[in-house]
Amino acid sequence: MHSVSLLIECLRGRPRFVFWTAALSQAVLWAVLPALFYAAPPSEVPLLLAIGHEYLLGSYQGPPLAFWLGETAFRIGGLFGVYVLAQAAIVTTYWAVFMLGRAIVGMRHAVLAVLLMGGIAAFTLPSVDFGPAILAAPFWALALLHYWRAAGEDRRGYWFLLAIDLGLLLLTSYVGLILVALLVIFTAGTRARHALVHSEPWIALILLAIVVFPHALWLAKSWGLVLGGLADAASLAGKPRPWLWLSSALIASHFGVVLMVLLASGYPRRRKQRAPEIDRTMHATPLARAYVYCFALLPALVAIAIALDTGRLGPLERVTPLVVLTGLAVILAAGERIHLYREGLVSTAWVGLLVAPPLLAVLSIAVMPWVTRSELAVAQPARAEATFFADSFQRRTGKPLRYVAGDPQLALLVAMAAPSRPHVYFDWAPERSPWASPADLRRDGAVLAWPAPETSRNAPQRLATQFPELVPEVPRSFERPVQGFLPLLRLGWAVIRPAQPQ
Repeated sequence: MHSVSLLIECLRGRPRFVFWTAALSQAVLWAVLPALFYAAPPSEVPLLLAIGHEYLLGSYQGPPLAFWLGETAFRIGGLFGVYVLAQAAIVTTYWAVFMLGRAIVGMRHAVLAVLLMGGIAAFTLPSVDFGPAILAAPFWALALLHYWRAAGEDRRGYWFLLAIDLGLLLLTSYVGLILVALLVIFTAGTRARHALVHSEPWIALILLAIVVFPHALWLAKSWGLVLGGLADAASLAGKPRPWLWLSSALIASHFGVVLMVLLASGYPRRRKQRAPEIDRTMHATPLARAYVYCFALLPALVAIAIALDTGRLGPLERVTPLVVLTGLAVILAAGERIHLYREGLVSTAWVGLLVAPPLLAVLSIAVMPWVTRSELAVAQPARAEATFFADSFQRRTGKPLRYVAGDPQLALLVAMAAPSRPHVYFDWAPERSPWASPADLRRDGAVLAWPAPETSRNAPQRLATQFPELVPEVPRSFERPVQGFLPLLRLGWAVIRPAQPQ
């Protein structure tokens, strides 16, 4: 007698339960473990909070929505709030793909598509590093869902939700322009264009313009700043050509999907080997097939073409929104009836892909200081550093710390963790921090901080040039949460005292 695993029985009988269990399990792991074990957030979060703290309509990093939401989440729940926000974005992405899959291939196959998404690396470890790419993923997925409701199922009220989705996507990342362009081309090239005879799509277009208008107005005045940010060569440091790096990142992100597909195929298998079947409860129409394949493949190809043409990555560096429909496309291509060979191994592989990355991320914090001299961004003693600099400034001036500058990574960490939440002056690129200037630092005072390895104590030349009056203090040493064989973290610093009132 052939028996099937509990997972297969749940997929057949309670697919919705399987979906929510899978999605929420991943969310809990990636929200709780970093909150418990990370001494500092991943590298992108401090920059996001420094910019979001100003609540501007845009920055050199692009649209503002991810920065606003990240700052709001941090004010409410600290770093745990940011981690929860990131996982809420991932769960919403899964839900939107699940609902789209249920409308095209039925609920059981939709759940399989979401389970495959758990094998896409872009939705796991990078999700902790919340930023525009992570927030763009749910708006991208919701836009695909609501477009299908509006154009594929002729439910015209969804055009208005689509307009809001696309507007919020464009307020999150300029990568949304790829989706907007592809939706326009798909509509014009398929029978979906018949929906344009109704008034709802055109009214929705007006709604979209209203949503993006404030940022578009800001962008018209600050295009040079954004263009400089998009062309920043720092993102290419140590990487091959942009298009090659992006292609490699897209391929590497799908390792888990390839593994699960190979295991489920049973190859090589014995003749007449039996396997449990997951039947499709809906027949996908030709338009639905074209829709899924188009938006699973073309966004990545367009992104690679852009990187090849421009020689830059810009917002394409994080591939998360580009791979939203990979799982659904694989399930659609698998046919009406999916045979799950080696379901035990498949289940084990999926659980491993769910649990191993967060556990390895935590384990690396404890192990790497003992086996290598490389430093992890999440192992920096951010709170101890920020407390020391903020208290030192308070004792010397009698005022809370208002500004911080110096080493980019260090200044951002101090600004994030200091109780007074000071502003960051980007002395390394002053035009990118229009909310602060050297005059502001001299008026209200500031702390300047930089790495000071070995016996060095002198400030970097750019700080000495902008603040010739600075006097370096005795460097301060900090221990990491797990010190291992690494040397103490030695930091140079200086206090710019507030100007005396006239």
